[in-house]
Amino acid sequence: MTSTLASVQPGSFLTLHYRLAGPAGDVINTFNGKPATLTLGTGELSPAVEAHLLGLAEGSRVTFELVAGEAFGDRNPDMQQWLARQELIDMGEAEAQYEVGDVVQFPTPDGQGRFAGSVQQLRNDAKGDAVLFDFNHPLAGQPVTFEVHVIGIL
Repeated sequence: MTSTLASVQPGSFLTLHYRLAGPAGDVINTFNGKPATLTLGTGELSPAVEAHLLGLAEGSRVTFELVAGEAFGDRNPDMQQWLARQELIDMGEAEAQYEVGDVVQFPTPDGQGRFAGSVQQLRNDAKGDAVLFDFNHPLAGQPVTFEVHVIGIL
């Protein structure tokens, strides 16, 4: 009797370790901690990254190199936005201090989720205090290394 290892299919529930890295290093790395659990097709990973998981057998450990823009799309300049200090105060950030490189969580318009923006610039001039946020994914427009170890498939 031969046993057949499960393989990743659309909608698979997975337990895995993974690492996403760009030219500046790791953005996400679960290898030194608790493995991640996710369901393919629910938006937890980008469709391009998920496509590399399809067909992998349980126990596989593989590294993929994705070309610039493949994993998270190209950088969109429209995803950069200045927010006046008063807008941040109105969102409940009255005491927050920002530095370039900080990642700030914002509520979605429906209040059900959150999204992140990274601080690009600070302004304190005649136009008023403001912060330039970049809402692009940190790896948008960059080549990405995707390393995965598929631990379990349901």
